[in-house]
Amino acid sequence: MIVLENVSKSYSTGAPAINQINLTIEKGEFVFIVGNSGSGKSTLIKLLLKELEPTEGKIYVNDKCLNRMRRKKIPYLRRDIGVVFQDFRLLKDRNIYDNIAFALRVVETPIRVIKRRVPAMLALVGLSEKYRSFPKELSGGEQQRVALARALVNNPSILLADEPTGNLDPKNSWEIMKLLDEINKRGTTVVVVTHNREIVEAMNKRVITMNKGVIISDIKKGDYNED
Repeated sequence: MIVLENVSKSYSTGAPAINQINLTIEKGEFVFIVGNSGSGKSTLIKLLLKELEPTEGKIYVNDKCLNRMRRKKIPYLRRDIGVVFQDFRLLKDRNIYDNIAFALRVVETPIRVIKRRVPAMLALVGLSEKYRSFPKELSGGEQQRVALARALVNNPSILLADEPTGNLDPKNSWEIMKLLDEINKRGTTVVVVTHNREIVEAMNKRVITMNKGVIISDIKKGDYNED
């Protein structure tokens, strides 16, 4: 599903943001990526989205080698990867229905499909009754649910969540994590970048820890709380 082979990424300063990483994430896994600021987590996400090119090594996503991927193929790669950010990134001038539908319209999805999928996503995240509301009328937790619905509406095989609970209180944070767990149980591969150790410990999933651009530990599901 996701494979990195000896991947490094250096910026103009010459210092490596990621250094010789080898990583495999299988289809259907739920993986946390943790580490202090500057550890390389965000760089890793950008490499998987082909927003950045590796300085060395090879990256495979869904059996496709990103290194050899032509520019015109990148939108098709990203169509199969849903992304959720800390700051929601909703369109403020559009209601909730249109925010979610936007992700379908940009890939020229037929209207009949949009009319079916958007309500289904709203139901999944528990916001069916607020489809006419605008982002400013929603709480932070509700806005993140909309962002999650938008990321999932194209039925991606992979969901990348970059600090999805960073701007949320504990109650809403847990609600989002429960949704991510449910989405994973439906077959979507979920990769979550987070600083929230409490959530990581409680969820009991695979945990990859990064520090200064390298993976320093990779603890499998069920082993996190074992000494």
